[in-house]
Amino acid sequence: MKTSVYSHRLVSRILSFFSVVAFAALPVKAEQMVSTERMASQMGQFLKAEITAHLAAVTNINPPQATVLGAPTAGDFSWGSFMRALSAVSALTGETNIGGRNIAQFVGQLGLIEARGGGKTFAQLGSALTLRHYGMDLKTNALWQSLSPSDRKEWRSLLNPARFYDFKKHHVIDLPENYMGVASRIITMDIQFGLVTNLDVANGILEHAAAQFLHGARYTDDNMPVGRYDRYSQEYARFVYLAAGNIGRADIQAADAPALKAVMGTWWALVDTNGYGYPWGRTIGDISYMDTMDIIGFLADHPQFRPAPLKDLASVYFAAWHSLLRDYHGHLLNMFGFGRGNYDYMTVAREWQQTMDFFYKSAESLQHLASAMRAEHVTEFPATPDLPNVARFDFFRKNDGEGGREAGAWLVRRGALHFTLPFTTGIRPAISDYLPAPHGLPGFAAPVEQMAPVLTPFLTLADGRTLAAADDADQIIPAKDGLGVTAIWHRFAQIIAVPPGARTNADLPFGQPEQFANVGLTSRVTWKLNGDTLIRAERLSATNTIVIRLFSVIFPSTANHVWTTCNRGRRADTFSGSDATLEVSAAARGVKFNESLEATGNSAMGRGTLRPIPLILHITAGNILVKPGKPFEWMIRIQSLSAK
Repeated sequence: MKTSVYSHRLVSRILSFFSVVAFAALPVKAEQMVSTERMASQMGQFLKAEITAHLAAVTNINPPQATVLGAPTAGDFSWGSFMRALSAVSALTGETNIGGRNIAQFVGQLGLIEARGGGKTFAQLGSALTLRHYGMDLKTNALWQSLSPSDRKEWRSLLNPARFYDFKKHHVIDLPENYMGVASRIITMDIQFGLVTNLDVANGILEHAAAQFLHGARYTDDNMPVGRYDRYSQEYARFVYLAAGNIGRADIQAADAPALKAVMGTWWALVDTNGYGYPWGRTIGDISYMDTMDIIGFLADHPQFRPAPLKDLASVYFAAWHSLLRDYHGHLLNMFGFGRGNYDYMTVAREWQQTMDFFYKSAESLQHLASAMRAEHVTEFPATPDLPNVARFDFFRKNDGEGGREAGAWLVRRGALHFTLPFTTGIRPAISDYLPAPHGLPGFAAPVEQMAPVLTPFLTLADGRTLAAADDADQIIPAKDGLGVTAIWHRFAQIIAVPPGARTNADLPFGQPEQFANVGLTSRVTWKLNGDTLIRAERLSATNTIVIRLFSVIFPSTANHVWTTCNRGRRADTFSGSDATLEVSAAARGVKFNESLEATGNSAMGRGTLRPIPLILHITAGNILVKPGKPFEWMIRIQSLSAK
């Protein structure tokens, strides 16, 4: 049996390789322009071929088979994502019969798997959107008409947001804020289908989902009032806008519109030339490329929110698509290769589900983008994105005058130095992915979901507590020229040890503010650009004598070569890899650092968002005395040598 599965996957990998190569051979003109129609045709062919391969491998759905093409199917949203992918590719190609199966009838049966298995949230949203592919009038909807009366009853339960939405508390059940957007989309489509007739119920969910926008927020806190800001701000804004459109709530769309303009402007400032979107937080790896395509599909339909011309958006879309193709092997996305990190909820059981996400997000977004480009007579676009230089700070939240923390991101795109430095809160205090560090900087990467002092020192005090200047900030002062930012902390995030056997991403209880430590210590950190060099300078001052028993900070590198030099007592480590060459040096006033290099292997500290982190520079010092009037000052310099 093992030999059979292995052989099947080997053949699949070979066939997939040739299908990817065939698409990669898409010709471009000498001036490197891509034909809109050629891209749409090639993408459609690829998606049809791949969904056909997956469909052929599904031979048993009652009960559902455990694996497809060697990948488990038991992960969250798996069958819901598969049905959405099938219907999206069917809609894109115009073919109602794929691989000898009537798609409308088949996806109707797939929905029963999610209905009976307790499918929630995105499984339900995928089901609603799949049903919508066949029309809002259920009397003529091919999927609905293929169901028996008992099947329809199960589908009704699947489309009920009560599976994860508490109608009494008017909030999602133990889920982040962005799931309010999911609930609002489902209930408003229920109204459109006629499955729910009480419009007040839909308005109630939608209004609670839109509360932050109705109160003037531009960026949404995904765990109010903790202050967690990441890519879900833009997804949340999109979802609420679409839900409001479903039931004609122009007032909510108007309240949401300024947020969409803001978040799309931020996204455009941080997206990379390879199509990678948010470089910090939970949207990592292939998910971020898919996110880019999803965003551009939305912007194709809603030009009022575009941060750039359609042809420039198409260039980034094309880049994201090719990035995903490069990571596609054996009919599956390579999410768990050597040195690839994933949050703990993204298990191997979701490998197939994420591949299906790739299919449906590609097919759905391509429909919107190609339609807009034809309507606007954009017949070709640059193969390589030409993104503008950026150097600015976008605030997510300013001090409310009542002691609230400030949040935002420093956005930089200047030659070899392009990165996003966020001040926000993660799923746990001072977690690596959310620390104020230059995420996305070529040559640098934070280990995924680790409690690690990534360019943000962990300070262990004499009483055993470990603190970090992280998780938003007490005050943020952007430089007027955009070439730097200063942040001040009086209250420090306290590192929480993870008990043995506990989940590493055990979220803070939803809605509970993070606990900060105020020990009489103040950190003032200034980041600034100086030509090809990024400098972080920190001043730790105290109102009473404080002993820092251990000062620890790390620089994780994606390089595979390093050499160390010492000039007049100044150590410098030069990291060289395929994406960048960086020289890193640190110095402190009155304190001698201990510096060492670690080769990570395939440990958790060696797993990055897109590639391995082979090397880590550790910088430590012990028993630092900080007295009133005698601060501790240190700095780290990161110089890009890539252009040289």
